[in-house]
Amino acid sequence: MVQGHRWVGDEPEIPFEYDIVYEDSGIIVIDKPHFLATTPRGMWYRQTALIRLREQFGEPDITPAHRLDRSTAGIVVFTRKPRLRKTYQMLFQKHMVTKTYECLAPCVPIARPRFGTITRLDPPAVFPLLRRSRIVKQRGILQAYEEPGEVNAETVIRLGDVGADVDADVAAGTPRAWPLRYRRYMLEPRTGKTHQLRVHMNALGLPIAGDELYPSIQNRAYDDFSQPLQLVARSLEFIDPITDEPRRFVSRVKLGWG
Repeated sequence: MVQGHRWVGDEPEIPFEYDIVYEDSGIIVIDKPHFLATTPRGMWYRQTALIRLREQFGEPDITPAHRLDRSTAGIVVFTRKPRLRKTYQMLFQKHMVTKTYECLAPCVPIARPRFGTITRLDPPAVFPLLRRSRIVKQRGILQAYEEPGEVNAETVIRLGDVGADVDADVAAGTPRAWPLRYRRYMLEPRTGKTHQLRVHMNALGLPIAGDELYPSIQNRAYDDFSQPLQLVARSLEFIDPITDEPRRFVSRVKLGWG
């Protein structure tokens, strides 16, 4: 059992599995599905990527080098040995990892955010842009929020593949209340604040499709898997601190509905 976490006797099952993208004697890299938490929290214990990995490999020392929200799919790196834990975790803490996320969000003109700044990186084009603001997340409150003050969150936002835009009219299972036209955006966080990408996109008037927290909280049942957050940690790149080899891992999780 994870230290400090209570045992959950009647735990709901998450009917999605991760894929093993890469493994060696030091790390395991998985492609995490939507709805599967990275580590135990709240009602989730065995139905988490960490505990599933420990049970699958019979290795109680497996530990995540970083985390993804339960709602977010994509690449997650785990270490296998205690002596390697800090080495790989420091890569993420010192921002030595290049992260690229992909999302689906409305294809509409951006709105002026209430707080923070927008810098066009290739003017006069709107995208790519650099979004900077101060984001605060308080314990016990579901939503993070922006406020005036020293900037602590930066995200580069680019347009994704134009040919891969999604039309909700032909996307099976898409809620009719959503806007009719979505497109892909590539998000490159330069910092790692809680819900940073979701907050930054929502502040631009581009809330990520399927988001149950932004712009407003939606109380969905824990076993409602019909509207996954359309956000994937698409790739991770870093220089392996043990071998000095360049590493690049890419998620194969698809965005869209149906």
